[in-house]
Amino acid sequence: MSRNRGAVKKMLKVRDIMVKKVVTAKENTTIERAIEMFYQKHIGSVVITNQDEKCRGIFTERDAIRTVAQKIPLTTPLRKVMTKKVITIRQGATLSEAMGVIASHRVRHLPVVDRQEKIVGLLSMRAFLDELFGIKKM
Repeated sequence: MSRNRGAVKKMLKVRDIMVKKVVTAKENTTIERAIEMFYQKHIGSVVITNQDEKCRGIFTERDAIRTVAQKIPLTTPLRKVMTKKVITIRQGATLSEAMGVIASHRVRHLPVVDRQEKIVGLLSMRAFLDELFGIKKM
């Protein structure tokens, strides 16, 4: 990566590359319904929110594989199997800061929140890599 391109990456903010149409669910949504959403919407995670649209958890493809491997019934609500200690990032954070969070916490999906902690987007590893390598969306 050239020095100039690296400088541009440092100026980019999370809000510039985040997915703005976040797929969310409530805590009583079943594992089965979440997996159906993965398939129908071609996504790898569902952010679980409360009535105030604040992030309560996240359920990812990794969580789905774990629940199937552990033979947890697909009728189980997400509140029992979701990741509850969700790492989030503010929409004004730099891409460099997001890289650090993703690397240090080893996550693929990073919910983006505003100052009131409401979900406003999702930074996926895929979107991040597309930006890093200059892959244009078709």
